[in-house]
Amino acid sequence: MIDSATRAKYTTTIGIECHVQLKTKTKLFAAVGNDAREAPPNTLVSHICFGLPGALPVLNKEALTLATRAAFALGTEPERFSKFDRKHYFYPDLPKGYQISQYDQPIIGKGEIMIEVNGQPKKVGITRAHLEEDAGKSTHPEGSDYSLIDLNRAGTPLLEIVSEPDMHSSAEAKAYAHELYLRMRYADVSDANLYYGNMRFDVNVSVSKTKELGIRSETKNLNSFRSVEKAVDYEVTRQIERLEKGERIIQETRGWDDAKQKSFSQRSKENADDYRYMPDPDIPPIIIEPAFVAKIKAVMPELPDDYRAKFKALDMDAVVIEDIIAVPETAKLVSRILGKSNAGHARRVAFWMMQPTSDEDTQTEARLAVSDEELIKLSEMVSTNKLSSTAGKDVLAELLKKGGDPEKIAADKNLLQVSDEGEIAKIVQKVLVDNAAAAEDVKKGEMKAIGFLVGQVMKESKGKANPSLAQELIKKQLGQ
Repeated sequence: MIDSATRAKYTTTIGIECHVQLKTKTKLFAAVGNDAREAPPNTLVSHICFGLPGALPVLNKEALTLATRAAFALGTEPERFSKFDRKHYFYPDLPKGYQISQYDQPIIGKGEIMIEVNGQPKKVGITRAHLEEDAGKSTHPEGSDYSLIDLNRAGTPLLEIVSEPDMHSSAEAKAYAHELYLRMRYADVSDANLYYGNMRFDVNVSVSKTKELGIRSETKNLNSFRSVEKAVDYEVTRQIERLEKGERIIQETRGWDDAKQKSFSQRSKENADDYRYMPDPDIPPIIIEPAFVAKIKAVMPELPDDYRAKFKALDMDAVVIEDIIAVPETAKLVSRILGKSNAGHARRVAFWMMQPTSDEDTQTEARLAVSDEELIKLSEMVSTNKLSSTAGKDVLAELLKKGGDPEKIAADKNLLQVSDEGEIAKIVQKVLVDNAAAAEDVKKGEMKAIGFLVGQVMKESKGKANPSLAQELIKKQLGQ
């Protein structure tokens, strides 16, 4: 193990390449379906996906629209001129023998993303983002001496976002990956489902004792924020250990074993000249008109930073705000509630929405089915003491199941609080007689006992008494 003093001698440098699957209906160059999640192998394919002789690709215009939205989400605009190139390598899941990508003139140039780590803001630069087609998928049946090829993913449109090597800790890498995920979701560029590989991270890590960058390794195809963090930690430790032993680091591609929480060597890392890039002769250059960019900019949805600024009015802890923003549907709902009512109702609804339900699988769908007006009305009932906070949650649970009018649900479930002063005064009088010792303590100024008495009033009223009014009446009847 490396001690902290030895670790402090090294500077860690991290860059991340992120592959984002664009949410187009069809592939980047072929008119076949783009959703391969549940499709049987080799059913979402065409002559273009198989790379048959004479097959001519045709660019999907929607991919340009989504790439333009991504550019805005990355703090920049799309390049007015870009082109496609052929990236040559020979894998069984790449029938053509080359991948259609972008090399020296990508669709997105320099950009930036702001992240926050331990309360400190940090800017991470974006080097570039380019469009490319995905390759197919190789599977290796256990115990067999052969591999199987599924080309359903071949031609899936990807946007590869390349960061500057601006990160220097696993926490920064994790925060960057998460912010990138949020921006792609909010910009409606991708479903960004990590489980299905809609977003994958390749993490480049190097360590050095000098100002010069060290030799980097690239750990590929990470599909969770936790694995990004753990892969960085492992690689930093592995590289320092090798250097301390006098061994050298080789530039290589590594895989990640999530079960063992360690990386493993896959192959030596190629350089750009190994791919023999050349302009693709079948696809003309992309020229984006200013009117096209302006049209998309005019309908861009709000991004995470827009919600962060808006939610300052909620007066909530920054960590809670991030929990709200982590689920775009919840953030949009809370934003609408804030716009239609006030910060108090928006804050209460936010906490309701973040609480788990009995059925986590249908949680988001059920919550979105409840109207903003129903939620505001329920919140008003709690804030005006028609319902206790506990009863409010009971009514919410019923709303999520069946919908309806919150007040009627509360009445049907006998949950409406009693705020009739005369009725509560009678209950208070009985409680004071039955609990004379506690009443005497309150008279002597020991106000802790008043909580006990309020509890007894609530018990006697079967939870329906307004607790604030009950406390006032207890003090009044005891002359406090």
